[in-house]
Amino acid sequence: MFEGWFASEDDFLGQQGRGLVECPVCGDASITKRLSAPRLNLGGARAEASSTQEVVAAGSTDTTLQAAWMAVARRIMADTDDVGDRFAEEARKIHYGETKERGIRGQASRAQTESLIEEGIAVLPFPMPDALKGQLQ
Repeated sequence: MFEGWFASEDDFLGQQGRGLVECPVCGDASITKRLSAPRLNLGGARAEASSTQEVVAAGSTDTTLQAAWMAVARRIMADTDDVGDRFAEEARKIHYGETKERGIRGQASRAQTESLIEEGIAVLPFPMPDALKGQLQ
């Protein structure tokens, strides 16, 4: 779940139709718009206000977790070398002292990952958000 602001319903539909609307975390383009209620300060009904605040707080937890995940992903991107599909090979070279120790990231199959772990090579599967695979903002 994420928030997006559009000038109008037509603007949203137009951008979605052109493939411009996608999740900033996972890159999924199958986005649906949820209804949103404008905030109205009517002065009364304290019970309604507190329940609205609870809904916002519960929703912000998802947003906070997404922001933390994106921050970790950005840090990984900044502090590691992308070795692509040579990840298992490079991890072994580093582990056995055949190459300089450094942080790396890349792709490995489940079997390759399990093999690395069995050899005592520390690996951490971490799905990178599609939004970070392009230009960082």
